Amino acid sequence: MQRLLIIAISAWFMLVGCQKEEISRPPYSPALMETPKGFPEMDIPADNQFSIARWALGKKLFYDPIMSVDSSISCAHCHQTDLAFSDGLAVSKGVEDRLGTRNAPSLANVAYHPYFTREGGVPTLEGQILVPIQEHNEFDFNIVLLTERLASDSTYVKMAKAAYDRLPDPFVITRSIACFERSLLSGYSCYDQYVSYENTRALSEQQIRGMDLFFSERTNCSSCHIGFNFTDYSFKNNGLYGVYEDIGRFRLTNKAEDLAVFKVPSLRNIALTAPYMHDGSMLNLATVIEHYNTGGADHPNKSSLIKPLNLTESEKIDLIAFLESLSDETFVNNSLFKE
Repeated sequence: MQRLLIIAISAWFMLVGCQKEEISRPPYSPALMETPKGFPEMDIPADNQFSIARWALGKKLFYDPIMSVDSSISCAHCHQTDLAFSDGLAVSKGVEDRLGTRNAPSLANVAYHPYFTREGGVPTLEGQILVPIQEHNEFDFNIVLLTERLASDSTYVKMAKAAYDRLPDPFVITRSIACFERSLLSGYSCYDQYVSYENTRALSEQQIRGMDLFFSERTNCSSCHIGFNFTDYSFKNNGLYGVYEDIGRFRLTNKAEDLAVFKVPSLRNIALTAPYMHDGSMLNLATVIEHYNTGGADHPNKSSLIKPLNLTESEKIDLIAFLESLSDETFVNNSLFKE
């Protein structure tokens, strides 16, 4: 397992180039936990520093349906590698095909999020692991009962001892999965090659036009989708509806200004994570762009940044082309993250 720290992604040369066959992808071969260029240092809790043993245990749990009450689904059920660790559904299905209430977000660069869930009610990645375990529409299980189940498995007992020097318990379960998820770093898209790795041929002219439009004051896209992870982690209402079924951050704060307000998502790998919005109501990027182009529906809490853009048809296409450049084939094809 120690080789995981230095192993290269052997299939990099098989990946599609940024501009079809005209551009070949540079031979990036990120090792496990290698921070992409331009990314800040990761803040890792003192009680859960990275180790191969912890990562391996977390990965095994992530892909094991033992996590759910009837052993039917795993974390990977809703977070699939080829979809940048999303699932392609409007809302995910839990045990017994119970429909969830929100669209499953990508886990790319989840290590850098300052809080979790769309209302921001969970302060740590370790704490977030508990959410799907106990949710009725997800795993519908109990962390204590899960601990008992794992304690009867000799493999998990051995791995827990190696990773944390203790039996598989809530501490071990939450921290090992968080350790694995922190390794899901995505920073090798065509956009990254152009900006961070100075490959001037990594983006097409159309994508560059879309990038200029994205970062312009005219669209204000980068007012919320900013920085290395294309989000400021703030909470906004984007005028999706005049009346929302989901009360958003109000569920956490009970403040009127937080009604139907949600965390701004990262746009990394956005072309791979359809459908979009908190409820998965928009099927493609063209629909998303058109929503912002019209200025959205009126709502008391709608952000003042959301207003009609009056984009031309060609400008809409340019924007979509730029968003597609945020897809990271190195990330979704990394064999280290696959089951």
